Amino acid sequence: MKKTMLFTAILAMAASAASAQSKGGRMLNPDKPEDALEIAKRVQCGEADGKPAVYHWAGKVYSRVQGEPDRHLFNGEGMNIRQCVSVDDPKRGKGWRLVSREIMLYLDPKTNEIVRQWENPWTKEVVEVFHIANDPVNQRPQFPIGTDGTPYKASFRREGRWIFQPFEAPLFYQNVLQGDYQDYVGGKYHAMEIFDFAYEADEMLNTKNATAYPIVSWVRISDWMPWMKMRGRQGQMVFNAMGNKLKGYDELPKVLKDEIALNYPAYTAAPPGDDTRPNATTWTEFKKHVDSQRAAEPKK
Repeated sequence: MKKTMLFTAILAMAASAASAQSKGGRMLNPDKPEDALEIAKRVQCGEADGKPAVYHWAGKVYSRVQGEPDRHLFNGEGMNIRQCVSVDDPKRGKGWRLVSREIMLYLDPKTNEIVRQWENPWTKEVVEVFHIANDPVNQRPQFPIGTDGTPYKASFRREGRWIFQPFEAPLFYQNVLQGDYQDYVGGKYHAMEIFDFAYEADEMLNTKNATAYPIVSWVRISDWMPWMKMRGRQGQMVFNAMGNKLKGYDELPKVLKDEIALNYPAYTAAPPGDDTRPNATTWTEFKKHVDSQRAAEPKK
């Protein structure tokens, strides 16, 4: 039985490869470093260098506080616009680099309208909502050969017509809103970002397709957002959303396109391919916001 199943799988792969070649393409092999890197690029990017790709996601945002039920605080609508550019390294080969910027809006959980002012249910204080708008969110260049000389390998898992690609990003770093003694008293930014991609094998692996359009789920477990003014209260936030890569910017929901046109006009395009700015986070952007407000206050 096992030999029959293996033989059938080999025949299916051979037939798929032959079909790809007959249509002017080839089947990428995830076990080859160069092909695995190309698959990763097809997941993340547009059809070619300089051509933008747009991801959209939507979901819910919850609180998690020990000793009380989780609260559905917000709905969320988000997007990321990016492009990839080719880069060359004399030792590591030909690779690519991703540059992007992203937005996520906090929406009322009942009306789905954008929340501008929010009454904190724990402190009863009304605060200004500071939506996620990070520019840039760039990645380091990816190459077939790693810095330690090992070949590039990605965590793909194929099940029938589908390929699954989970990715976890544990985060623990200096919080820019804290002082210089965080190693002694705490106050680090501590979070987990989880991205789970799913895509059809034939669309992704067959190079006759200029690119592919994966489904993505995004989960983030993090500290309270700084604009909530929680003042060190125990608890976390849980973000859970799903989405996919779109065919273009115009496919975004109206609520996102309207808000971008009103307040974030740069987000209709990806950053330039040679962008060297440091990455932005909610914390770095909120610090700039608070600093600018303080600078505008009359001197006492």
